[in-house]
Amino acid sequence: MPSKTTQAVVTTGRRKTAQARATVTKGTGMIRVNRIPLDIYRPELARLRIAEPLHIAGDVVKKVDIDVSTSGGGVMGQASAARTAIARGLVQFLEDKELDDTFRQFDRSIMVNDVRQKEPKHQLGRGARKKRQKSYR
Repeated sequence: MPSKTTQAVVTTGRRKTAQARATVTKGTGMIRVNRIPLDIYRPELARLRIAEPLHIAGDVVKKVDIDVSTSGGGVMGQASAARTAIARGLVQFLEDKELDDTFRQFDRSIMVNDVRQKEPKHQLGRGARKKRQKSYR
């Protein structure tokens, strides 16, 4: 368990324009995302994505409470940001280097923010790549 000076750990995660802040404290295994228990969080695909670091960590999750608040972006962007924040919070709170290595071995983006951004729209087109056709006749 954490040292006696650690009461709570606050970590952040980002994906595209979504941001998540996770607070990890000693507790009974309650995980909430935007004040909603993870068990009833919708959509299911986002819930499964958020729960990945919890499944990898195992039984140590039952000794901590995790509160996540997300903002910006879309549903899956927020889920990926929350996943990163939870994994970082668990590693910091438990001070476990082996857990960090396990997370990175499973998927590097669990511990590291995904820096990819949407390319902005350009002129003469409907999006970043699509352009109006040119005619040479």
